[in-house]
Amino acid sequence: MNEVRIDKWLWATRIFKTRTIATDACKLGRVTMGGMHVKPSRLVKVGDVIAVKKPPVTYTFEVIGIVKNRVGAKLVPNYLRNITSADQLQLLEMVKIDGFVNRQKGLGRPTKKDGREMKEFTDDAFFGFDDGFDWDDDENPLWTEEDERNLEK
Repeated sequence: MNEVRIDKWLWATRIFKTRTIATDACKLGRVTMGGMHVKPSRLVKVGDVIAVKKPPVTYTFEVIGIVKNRVGAKLVPNYLRNITSADQLQLLEMVKIDGFVNRQKGLGRPTKKDGREMKEFTDDAFFGFDDGFDWDDDENPLWTEEDERNLEK
């Protein structure tokens, strides 16, 4: 056993959670070897360098062992070496930090502050009018007999 399908190897070394996701990544061109996109059936052998794009980072792995079945997380270093460049790892750190700091308005659930502002707005808009106004009063200055006659025409 000196060769195995790339989708199976990516799944077995825990780069992807399921083999289906690994297969789809290959089909979508997110997995490359030597700068070329690979099909899920491509065979990998020891010494191959595989680049996996998981936006926004492109991880690079060197195959140092062949495995067919999924292995435990502690055994993964026996089958691959992570040779991802430092600038890609820095990009990952920046995205992690930036994701919490610069959340765009309107994305995700409203914050507590957003909820308080919405509640304050609706309270003022719908319940802040004068409750002492009598809507059934016949002497309503806003509606006159002339308005009634114009309505009947």
